[in-house]
Amino acid sequence: MLAIDGLRVAYGEGEVIHGVSMRVAQSEIVAIMGRNGMGKTTLMKALMGIARTTAGVVRIASKDITGDKSHERVAAGLAYVPQGRMIFPAMTVEENIETGLTVTAERAVPEDIYGLFPVLLEMKRRRGGNLSGGQQQQLAIARALASRPKVLLLDEPTEGIQPSIIRELGRVLKTIRDTRGLSILVSEQVLSFALDIADRVLVLENGEVVHEEIRATIYEVKVANFLSV
Repeated sequence: MLAIDGLRVAYGEGEVIHGVSMRVAQSEIVAIMGRNGMGKTTLMKALMGIARTTAGVVRIASKDITGDKSHERVAAGLAYVPQGRMIFPAMTVEENIETGLTVTAERAVPEDIYGLFPVLLEMKRRRGGNLSGGQQQQLAIARALASRPKVLLLDEPTEGIQPSIIRELGRVLKTIRDTRGLSILVSEQVLSFALDIADRVLVLENGEVVHEEIRATIYEVKVANFLSV
């Protein structure tokens, strides 16, 4: 569903992502792990067309989106939940989610989204800025799902969120994988969360994939060593 081949990303003259290639199948969750500064967020931004790529190809369901602008990538089936969530604080919960409908024919928030996040239904008239960090993360995911994506990108979704909400996010991500056939690529530093949700784990170090393993056979100590400072 998502294919990345030989992707290179640079800021000015300095290359940050060095020829990364990977695949995410339909109904698969892939976790990209790595310490801060290893290139996870840059990779996510490159996939969304925010960071400049110098080489490589990105495809969604066989469609080449490498040269597409960000809104064209959304229309092609890519959705993005950035680090820090970046919801619209002055808009209501409902209005925030409605911004994700721009590439669909729907005019109102689909009930199945509120079904995934009941707390958002209770708070749909409340301003996004008045929600807790965990609730804002749920709102950011709901907004992304409103575009009916084929692939969902999540950048550090557990950052600054209490453990009970992290467990709930894990449950929701597995539910949308299983019920919607959604492909999910998540960047993460919390190993326990990645092992809870992911079908496959990749480790990014200095802009390169240095380790890859399926969840069933993963050697946790080895992955943890990559994440230690």
